[in-house]
Amino acid sequence: MKNIKILGLEKHKDSEKYEPIENGIYRDLKDEDNTNYRIAICFELENEEDKQYPIEDLLDKYFLYVSDFLQSKNAVNEESFKILKLELGGELEDIKNVSEIIGKRVYYNNFIGEDGQTHVNLKIE
Repeated sequence: MKNIKILGLEKHKDSEKYEPIENGIYRDLKDEDNTNYRIAICFELENEEDKQYPIEDLLDKYFLYVSDFLQSKNAVNEESFKILKLELGGELEDIKNVSEIIGKRVYYNNFIGEDGQTHVNLKIE
């Protein structure tokens, strides 16, 4: 994943549904759970990546979930599916923590473990 940016969403401007917290982070006023904080991001997948990984590992690392898939339904070619837009949900601290990936590259690094097997490590830089 690269070119990771915060995405401004029109729906977040509705003050009856969302309360702005800071830097693109909003509280969903209709969600009474403690995981009612949101941040919308867009990013570009690199050639060897698919839509599941490394997104799933990021969700696990930061204890988040996808609250809304914002990908355009009228993507016309394979390249337009390489740019993804998601709204992520979670607890406030977790949403703040995932903000550290903004402007960075997230990818897998293969390494050989002590057991002689190839393992993957999620890298953020």
